[in-house]
Amino acid sequence: MKKKHSILMPLFWLVLFLALGYYILHPGTTTEKLKESLAGKDKIKKVERVIKGVKAPEENQIEFSFLSIPSDSLYTYLLPSRDKNKQIVRHTAYTLEYDEQHEQADWVAYILDGSKLKGGEDRKDNFREDKAVKTGSATPADYRGSGYDRGHLAPAADMNWSKEAMSESFYMSNMSPQTKEFNRDIWRKLETQVRLWALQHNVLYVVTGPVFTGEETKKIGKNEVTVPEYYYKVILDYTEPELKTIGFILPNSKSTKELKEYAVTVNEVERKTGIDFFEKLPDDFENRLESIYEQDLWW
Repeated sequence: MKKKHSILMPLFWLVLFLALGYYILHPGTTTEKLKESLAGKDKIKKVERVIKGVKAPEENQIEFSFLSIPSDSLYTYLLPSRDKNKQIVRHTAYTLEYDEQHEQADWVAYILDGSKLKGGEDRKDNFREDKAVKTGSATPADYRGSGYDRGHLAPAADMNWSKEAMSESFYMSNMSPQTKEFNRDIWRKLETQVRLWALQHNVLYVVTGPVFTGEETKKIGKNEVTVPEYYYKVILDYTEPELKTIGFILPNSKSTKELKEYAVTVNEVERKTGIDFFEKLPDDFENRLESIYEQDLWW
């Protein structure tokens, strides 16, 4: 027994000496490790306080719930800001603000319900003037021979749940001149992606329109319909607790890029268009909602 103790004791003092030496040479190591560990836990807590991209309110900020808005009022409540000099036109499935100067809508807004996307209403291609536009909308004749497609802002495929909604999607107030390469490729891909998101997230609020830079020179038809340089799309998932937004700005031309490369925050779309998309929301909540785009929450 004595022999065994004689061996262990030196080992004990050697380990103790090495441990003390390391601590002296690395002061605060244990403390720093602990701080890092606690910081990591704090980060986790902060992530847990993020509701699908919408940061939790800071002190004195107002929290908001979409559940506080009656379901029959939510559609109107979420409409973008309006120009008092322009007409608001309401149809069965979408609402738009018509810009007479450019003979097309500044924005078209609607709710996309994933549960309705399996409707069997066929596309009819019934392009026609929108008589609800008091100043007169563009007409199919404006596009004939122009080389531009009558590009839907609210897609016909989003309206296949109702015969009336499908028919109204072909009003010329819902059209904008798009290059064939754009309308039939990258724009179609974006529209398809939004429908897939609607199926995944149940209900989305969608706003679409042209982006005018002030440098447009191309106009088509007797009514001089302006050809936009860009188009935007803003999407809000307002089904709690998965609150999130995403925006897109795409050039009206052929593209070989991935959709993700055109994704931006809603704030960025607002800067480009001058439109306040969710103006009725409490300011601090609106800022948090529109300033964050988390790619992983969508793709």
